Amino acid sequence: MNILITGVHGFVGSNLVIALKGHHSLYGLDIVAPEKEGVVKTFAWKDIETTSFPMQQLPKFDAIIHLAGKAHDTKNQSASQVYFDINTGLTQKIFDFFLGSSAKRFIFFSSVKAAADSVVGDMLTEDVIPAPVGPYGESKIAAEEYILSKLRSEHGELKVAMQRDKQVYILRPCMIHGPGNKGNLNLLYNVVKKGIPWPLGDFENKRSFTSIDNLCYVVEGLLTKDVASGIYHMGDDEALSTNELIALMCEAMGKEPHIWKMNRKMMEGCAGLGTLLHLPLNTERLRKLTENYVVSNEKIKSALGIDRMPVRAADGIMKTIRSF
Repeated sequence: MNILITGVHGFVGSNLVIALKGHHSLYGLDIVAPEKEGVVKTFAWKDIETTSFPMQQLPKFDAIIHLAGKAHDTKNQSASQVYFDINTGLTQKIFDFFLGSSAKRFIFFSSVKAAADSVVGDMLTEDVIPAPVGPYGESKIAAEEYILSKLRSEHGELKVAMQRDKQVYILRPCMIHGPGNKGNLNLLYNVVKKGIPWPLGDFENKRSFTSIDNLCYVVEGLLTKDVASGIYHMGDDEALSTNELIALMCEAMGKEPHIWKMNRKMMEGCAGLGTLLHLPLNTERLRKLTENYVVSNEKIKSALGIDRMPVRAADGIMKTIRSF
């Protein structure tokens, strides 16, 4: 297949190139265009403009994987328009290109944050009514809504002809990790590496993660198998607690974990005081550090006809940690 990958030079794009280059001809679409092993050519965004001459020389693509976007930045939420310009605007642009192209499959990387900032109940499933909080999740759900609006008839039903002719997949992965990724796992690792004790051991929260190896496996399946169009959540089979993450990090470093089980009520009281005094540990931060965020992957596994993801959550986390 001829596959166009937007954001091909990013973390996920680079890993997809490694996973797919042996069986497919890969092309990139990015704001930078250095040579990349496994990528035939990287185009610029202006090259897909209908008025642009390079548009006439583009290969006939069979599939488009849209990764390009502004990542979730929890530290700086002020420039909210940038999220919409990139996460929504670029998605509209590439999806319109897809609809007019020869490509039959479109995979859009959204996020579970487009569905919910916090999980109500046991786990997050695809039938949740989206309630994103903040410009990242809001810009992602706006992109999803644009895609779905293009596929619906004036009566609100999905166009039957479109379903037969073009397959469209909206993937909502939870936190993606793997060698070379710099994110919250890296921040926690640096804390543990310094021997700083974790004082919130009394909170047994569970969170879902997405191993880059499992993600690449799912994308390959969407490209090659007969899977119905739709929205699919993506995560590893097992959810892990922060305590388990710290234990895995210490195992990888050959250290003993320092997990303090400070009284839960006392820590909640300290966080409440921190909210009043504007301290680093406040009620909102404590909630984020200790809440459950478990994502169901049953729909995507059923669609691919598998019982389990190929990589266990603990094994994927250990691979990532060892790369640090």
